Amino acid sequence: MGIIKISDDLHDDIRKSCHVMSRSINAQAEFWMKMGRLAELNPSLTFSELIANELANANLETPLKMVK
Repeated sequence: MGIIKISDDLHDDIRKSCHVMSRSINAQAEFWMKMGRLAELNPSLTFSELIANELANANLETPLKMVK
């Protein structure tokens, strides 16, 4: 575990998003970093496809469907 330096503006964005997504500040930052890394490694996949792959890798039978 380590400490990374981020801008105050990015920290504010993370703080706002963590409340909406019901995550801690650290969990939100980690999620964004993980998704950014996955997007760089898989540039042809959409965000939805990346999430579906992560759910499949977590041994879920089917991806969760969004409720409208």
